[in-house]
Amino acid sequence: GKSTLFNRLTGADVMAEDLLFATLDPTMRAIRLPAVEKAILSDTVGFISDLPTQLVAAFRATLEEVTAADVILHVRDIANPETEAQKKQVLGVLGDLGIVDEEGGNSTIPIIEVWNKWDLLGETRADQLRDIADHREDEIIVPISALTGEGCDNLLEVVGHALTSEAQVCSFVIPASDGQRIAWLHARGEVLEEEDAGEGPDGPQLRLTVRLSPRELGRFSAL
Repeated sequence: GKSTLFNRLTGADVMAEDLLFATLDPTMRAIRLPAVEKAILSDTVGFISDLPTQLVAAFRATLEEVTAADVILHVRDIANPETEAQKKQVLGVLGDLGIVDEEGGNSTIPIIEVWNKWDLLGETRADQLRDIADHREDEIIVPISALTGEGCDNLLEVVGHALTSEAQVCSFVIPASDGQRIAWLHARGEVLEEEDAGEGPDGPQLRLTVRLSPRELGRFSAL
């Protein structure tokens, strides 16, 4: 379901099969979101229980993108009878990565629970889950069907809000010759304006007005 959703949101042709490690390498695509001109969506490996020892290193390597994310989409097969056990397993891995605390509650990165395969639920079960979601005020839950597209527009709205709700608009004056930092801002932030800022000690300067998440602002400040 995860790669099917990735295809739905990006239009990419990523293998979407119910196979062990159908996705081993993170796949990244640029997407447009409401209120966000550009965002990068990364499709990583699924979480598998009882992982064979020889695959542990490859599995962990694919999760590096998760620790650098501004928002995590936790795609759940909500129609699976084991969905709660699967959620616990995922939170355990995220805990190992330092993203959530031991109880699986507080997280250093916003997590959106994407309840996928909603189309497979009967009316009674769907009503039960809606009631559960309504009472989980401390969680962001979005029911969808990646297969039919139901709920996907709402998901994009929610992701866009999560990315911009704490974002800051900052202005930076940078030497025009500092291509590395200028390119970094274009790649990791949303450049709202770029204009000439006159001469500086190191020659011509540019003024960039950029929307950045708190995490990315911290990373840029450390460059």
